[in-house]
Amino acid sequence: MKILAINPGSTTTKIAVYQNENRLFVKTFYHSTTDLSPFPTILSQYEFRRDLIINELKEESLFFQFDAIVGRGGLLKPISSGVYEVNELMKEDLRNASMQHACNLGGLLAEEISTLIPGCKAYIADPVVVDELEEISRISGSPLLPRLSVFHALNHKAIARKYARSIQRNYEDLNLVVAHLGGGITIAAHRKGQVIDVNNGLDGSGPFSPERAGTLPAGQLAELCFSGKYTEHEIKKMLNGQGGLMAYLGTTDVQAVIKRIDEGDRKAELILKAMLYNVAKEIGAMCVVLRGKVDAIVLTGGIAYSNYCVSNLNEQISFLAPISVFPGEDEMEALTFNALGALKGELICKEYI
Repeated sequence: MKILAINPGSTTTKIAVYQNENRLFVKTFYHSTTDLSPFPTILSQYEFRRDLIINELKEESLFFQFDAIVGRGGLLKPISSGVYEVNELMKEDLRNASMQHACNLGGLLAEEISTLIPGCKAYIADPVVVDELEEISRISGSPLLPRLSVFHALNHKAIARKYARSIQRNYEDLNLVVAHLGGGITIAAHRKGQVIDVNNGLDGSGPFSPERAGTLPAGQLAELCFSGKYTEHEIKKMLNGQGGLMAYLGTTDVQAVIKRIDEGDRKAELILKAMLYNVAKEIGAMCVVLRGKVDAIVLTGGIAYSNYCVSNLNEQISFLAPISVFPGEDEMEALTFNALGALKGELICKEYI
C-alpha cells in the first residue's frame, strides 16, 4: 500500500511517500517570511501549500498512486487517541479553529488531494488535542481555568509503542512516563495505553523549554498583564515563542547554549540546568501520578540527542525507573504507520463527531 503523509509547520511543509513501512520519498518545503507575507492568516496559505505538494508529486511521478493520504491533525475539539477519517465536521472545525496553527491545514490538504485519486482515503492521527485525562487531573484550582490536554500526542504515542516493541511488550500493558523534549516540552503519564495526565506544553504549564515559559508565578503574571507595559499579543509571545531559553539567553538552540557553557558562560549553565531541573521535577510528578509503578521513563525529542542534557537528567531521575532514550521524532513515520494500520484493519478508524 502506498501512503502520502503531510505535515504542515509554521515555516515548513513536509511530505513523505511510503510503500507499506518503507520510505520512498521525502521533501521539506521551507517557507520564508517573504513567501508567507502575502497571506494574512494560516488558512489563506492553503492553496499555496496545496499547489507546492501537488506540483512536487507530479514532478516525481508519484501522483495518482496513493491508497491513503494522512495529514497532521489540527486544533480540533478534544478527542481520544487514534486514526480518524476526515469528514465534513472535521473540515469545518479545522477551518474555524479557535487558535491559528499550520497543523490545522493537515487534514484539509489530505482530504482535498485524496478526492483527486479514486478510492483514496484521507486521515489524521493523534493530533495535539488527544484527551485521555482522568477527571481529577483536570482540576486546576479555578473552575474558570480547567487543565487542558494539549501535547505532542503523535510522537508520545509513537515512541511509547516503539519502546514497547523494543522490549516485546504491548503498550497497553505498560506504565510509562514519556518526556518529549523539543522547542516545547511535554511530559505525560501513560497508564496502560492512556495518557492520564500531561502538562499543556502549548499554552503555559510544566517546565520551561527553549521557547516557552512554562508554569509562571500566577500573581506576578497577573500584575504584568495589567501593568500597561505590554499588549495581550506581547504577553502571549512571552509565554510561547519568546519564553524559556530565548528569554534568558536569546537563543532556542540547546547545542549553542552547551557551546557557551563549554566556553565558561556561567549564566548559560545555570539557565540550562534550571530547565533540566524543571523537567526532572515534572517527570517525578508523573511518577507520582502512576503511584510509583513505572516500567520506564522514555526521553524523546530533539534535546534527547544531547549527551549533556540526557546525562544531567539521568543523575536526577535514574532512581525513579529505568530510562530509555529515543532521540528526535519521526512524525512522518508515525502518521504513515497509523494510516497503514487503518487500511489493514489493524487499527480502528474512528469517526470525528
